[in-house]
Amino acid sequence: MRLSNSFIPTLKEIPSDAYIPSHQLMLRAGMIRPLGAGVYSFLPLGYRLVKKIIEIIRDEMDAIGGQEFHLPALNPLELWEETGRAKDFGDVLFHIKNRPLVLAPTHEEVIGYIASNHIKSYRDLPQIWYQIQTKFRNEPRPRSGVIRGRQFLMKDSYSLDATWEGLDRSYELHAEAYKKIFTRCGLRFFVVGASSGAMGGSASQEFMIESQSGEDTCVRCDNCGYAANLEVAQSNVAKPQRDGQSNKLKEIYTPNVRTIDELKSFLNVDERLLAKSLIYMKDKTPILILMMGNDQLNESKLQAVLGADVRPSVPEELKGLTGADAGSIGPVGLNDQLPEGTRFKIIVDKRLEGANNLISGANKNDYHITNIDLQRDVKVDGYYDLRIVQAGEPCPSCGKPLRIVNAIELGHIFKLGTKYAESLDAYFLDEDGKEQPIIMGSYGIGVERIMACHIEQSHDKHGIIWNKALAPFHVHLILLNANNEKVVSTAEHLYEKFQEALIDVLYDDRDDVSPGFKFKDADLLGMPLQVIVGKKNVDSGKVEVKERETGKRKLVELGKIVHYVEQYIES
Repeated sequence: MRLSNSFIPTLKEIPSDAYIPSHQLMLRAGMIRPLGAGVYSFLPLGYRLVKKIIEIIRDEMDAIGGQEFHLPALNPLELWEETGRAKDFGDVLFHIKNRPLVLAPTHEEVIGYIASNHIKSYRDLPQIWYQIQTKFRNEPRPRSGVIRGRQFLMKDSYSLDATWEGLDRSYELHAEAYKKIFTRCGLRFFVVGASSGAMGGSASQEFMIESQSGEDTCVRCDNCGYAANLEVAQSNVAKPQRDGQSNKLKEIYTPNVRTIDELKSFLNVDERLLAKSLIYMKDKTPILILMMGNDQLNESKLQAVLGADVRPSVPEELKGLTGADAGSIGPVGLNDQLPEGTRFKIIVDKRLEGANNLISGANKNDYHITNIDLQRDVKVDGYYDLRIVQAGEPCPSCGKPLRIVNAIELGHIFKLGTKYAESLDAYFLDEDGKEQPIIMGSYGIGVERIMACHIEQSHDKHGIIWNKALAPFHVHLILLNANNEKVVSTAEHLYEKFQEALIDVLYDDRDDVSPGFKFKDADLLGMPLQVIVGKKNVDSGKVEVKERETGKRKLVELGKIVHYVEQYIES
């Protein structure tokens, strides 16, 4: 491709509304242009890269037996109401005005609808169906360029199985395919256990890259490789030892003490003896949650235990239910003052399991109770892992310190189970002629995210550094002396030879641009090799080759340059 008649509108300055490297560089390199908040046009250079990524994804999906579909972006609202996700997605779901239609953010409903009409027997299973299609989500705060947009390109695939063992196989096939896709794209990624969220299901994993620009927070162990999204991460943090003797309950006066730090200072005690009470509501049922000291409640873990419709109580509810304000609430005698038929459900973080001689609120302002034995004094409804892991805590696998990092999600895989099949009547007859729901899995990859994540991991102050797999072109051929007939003739000859050898080449043949500007554009666009054709070297029968990644330069004989580039690409 000749730059002189190409549309690659590079920018010298960083756009003022772009804050992360990938967004800045995609704009500066003329790959994308914004049309509206969270909506981008892909220009020729950017779309060339999109097609390369799609082909890598398609190769690996076909290799595991995937069959490619193209499903409609417009979905009947009724389908989404049948699965309950019209409510779950809320305002994120785009609705069509005056029509009972929505713009699909994902396609579980459509896949379930097709399966319900055509999968009738266990002999029709298993199936892996996928598509690479535009999705729509009404992000309230679209940001970070193509990483979080309102319109985006996604590979979404769906497994349909007759057995849970079959789902496990389909899930592992996708996990391995994803690893191959991201490895082929040259990404340094890691895999984390994650929350299933609105997708539902029994298990999910996210494929992430570590990035300061990331909006996700993950926990990583550099020693053994343990990794998890902060929503589900665990650590091996120490629990309090149970004392040999539980002392008698005692009410103590704690004037104006509301926080754990104030209580710790007032009583001069170890923070691990303090049980913090939090009040949440599930429908009309009040729930008291006990956490150790300053441990923070992880609401994603809480929702996994209690369901998505749990919420924090408001101050008016708190005072009405307990008779005390926040900071003075505790589990002892909590249900004694409630009307008949009403009771608090009490759940406790596992770090406090079986603990005794604890201190918590007395359910009246300015008082606390000491020597609480959770086995003796409290009817606990369950112990669960509810806390947010902190940096430096021991890894649950090997005990080494954990790191907390920002990360960007590349892909997400889910074991959905039978949720969608049961909602959409997608049943089949098993070997015994009994009707069973199809067992589903769902698997997504953000196509533009692969592009952005590569740039996040591979750039410098001058611009993008593409690897050979994703580079829009392998070679950036630069003509320096456009007014010298011999140099021009040499560059034109090399351009033809590269094309004949099927080497992707971007040829900067512009005659109205200075060499310095050409070099800056070449570094900004970031092709793996720059082949520089200038008078001094041409006169001696050579051209200069620069590796973008390392900056190394080398003189290569004109007659050997095509072979040199071919070897570089194949290496």
